[in-house]
Amino acid sequence: MSPPFSIRRVGLVARNTIREAVRQRLFNFIALLAVGFVVGAQWLCELNFGASELKFIADIGFGAIGFFGSALTIIATGQLFFSEIEHRTVFTLLAKPLQRSEFIMGKWVGIAFVPACFCAVLTLLLILVLWSRETMLMNDSPGAFTHGRAVGYLAVLAGGFAQWLKLGLLAVLTLLVASFARTQLFTTATGFMFLLMGHLNFLAEAAGQRGGISAAIANLTTLALPNFQLFDFSEALGAGDLIPWGQLGRITVYATGYGGAVLGLAVFAFRRREL
Repeated sequence: MSPPFSIRRVGLVARNTIREAVRQRLFNFIALLAVGFVVGAQWLCELNFGASELKFIADIGFGAIGFFGSALTIIATGQLFFSEIEHRTVFTLLAKPLQRSEFIMGKWVGIAFVPACFCAVLTLLLILVLWSRETMLMNDSPGAFTHGRAVGYLAVLAGGFAQWLKLGLLAVLTLLVASFARTQLFTTATGFMFLLMGHLNFLAEAAGQRGGISAAIANLTTLALPNFQLFDFSEALGAGDLIPWGQLGRITVYATGYGGAVLGLAVFAFRRREL
């Protein structure tokens, strides 16, 4: 008889996953990219676009978080999962009183910690760069800031949290593929396909309004894949310190529900996988 489900064992698997991420120097990538981001942002500050420069820097920052964060999440998920199989540590773990569901959930928690650190570091750096540049612009052109600061820094934080929610969904989708795939290459390639299709979800929504068999397929695709465009907070950055709580709450519920369903499928697939 298998032991009852234990949050403690999930935490132990997650801790080992984070330790493996450190061993593979994934966090060095975060530090290197953070330094490059700061240097690049300082170069952008030499360009004087006026008040619109702040929106430009914010868009560049969130673009970097989304692009590099997605690549980091997909590659890290494949590496951290298949390293357990290649090093045969998964056999040692499952030989102990550890359920396969606990293994999958622990792996996801540990993997999600990597993009969480990535988003936290890059978001804080983005806030620092925006605050510094906006202060300089306020001193140079006080007439353009008669109503105070133009950037909503709480909205920037919310945007960073939204990016982490998106990367968490991408991680669990990639983990679903890894739970039954035989190679890391296939898992990584499928993860990037999920990323592309998630950003092009609006095309499927448009096709679903035309009717016919193609519309039914498009509607099924829309329901099956997440819409990553929902996690874009760029339009809220000019609203002072006003956070779009409604949008933030909706995408949090959306990410939690969708991610939980996909994680359940990953557990189901891994339970039936022959190791």
